[in-house]
Amino acid sequence: MTQFNMISGNRWLLLGVAAISAVIGAGAVAGVNHLSGSTLATPQRAAMERVVHDYVLAHPEIIPEAMGLMRDRETGRGIAANRDAILTPFGNAWVGNPNGDVTLVEYFDYNCGYCRSSLPTITKLVASDPNVRIIFRELPILSAESRSAARLSLVAAERGRFKQFHEALYAGGPISDTSMARAMQAAGLDPQMVQQAVNNPRIDAEIDSNLRVAQQLGMTGTPSWVIGDHVVSAALPIEELQRLIAKQRAKS
Repeated sequence: MTQFNMISGNRWLLLGVAAISAVIGAGAVAGVNHLSGSTLATPQRAAMERVVHDYVLAHPEIIPEAMGLMRDRETGRGIAANRDAILTPFGNAWVGNPNGDVTLVEYFDYNCGYCRSSLPTITKLVASDPNVRIIFRELPILSAESRSAARLSLVAAERGRFKQFHEALYAGGPISDTSMARAMQAAGLDPQMVQQAVNNPRIDAEIDSNLRVAQQLGMTGTPSWVIGDHVVSAALPIEELQRLIAKQRAKS
């Protein structure tokens, strides 16, 4: 996985601290006199907090569990708040069944080798599952060339040529002016038209939206995947993608 340096991993550590604090606070709140409805006196509350505190120290394995719970809750809220920006494809930047019962979203960078290696995995996934839809979202975080490639890709998507450009650019090796020009040619895009279209404000607005959503969802690199209410930042084998899809399908 290519690291997303714009996002700090300390965020989740802070959430974990908050989660443990919530556990301790819940323990204190639990000390309610069910007969009178009054809260416990200060010494009793302090004793309850000490019990919870000591339990956490004796069972530190609950800390990552609490961190995971807090992360999942925050991520779920972030996905819900940005659902349209995540699940509405830009042009034809998608493959699979348009009416599939599960949608998997990949945030990628054309300079990311792990994203490149994920392309045949996605092809196999779509071939093996006729009821899944894959949406591609540009997340150019690695270099200036990454953003240039993303802008061209979005122009291709607007004109219904995303797949052709996407595959040709990945097949062309490291991103360069030459490889991008060849990918445009392979996708049947007129260079003069592209140079005009690429300066449309909606192109950069789409990229900026993806960067903003990625930060909100705590993505830590590319590729990152959104499925249901979950985000996974890693290059995943097809078996893991199939497991995530099956899990989401069972929930639905």
